Amino acid sequence: MITGSLREDIKYNDDKVAIKVMMETETSKEIRILFKNGQMMKKHKAGFPITVEIHEGAIDFGVNDKVLNLVKGDLIYLDANVPHDLVATEDSIVRLTLSKLDRVERVEQVIR
Repeated sequence: MITGSLREDIKYNDDKVAIKVMMETETSKEIRILFKNGQMMKKHKAGFPITVEIHEGAIDFGVNDKVLNLVKGDLIYLDANVPHDLVATEDSIVRLTLSKLDRVERVEQVIR
């Protein structure tokens, strides 16, 4: 059994989004991303499918030449290699599910 909490030890960064691996299983990596209002992740893509959940707040999620306003409770799934970007429209807690084969360092590079 593995447990974790998206709400424990929340510390927003002033200059960039905050990323923390919450748990790693046999098939996935669960990552918490903390956005302060106005922070963003530039356009990027993942080499494996991803699922994004808005746990708290609101995010403008750019994908396929559209901007989706995702709010608390919304989920989005993307196939591998789909370019997307995220901009927080309020302070937000986002859960990102990566394939076990994907690298957390790739996500960290996006925010640099």
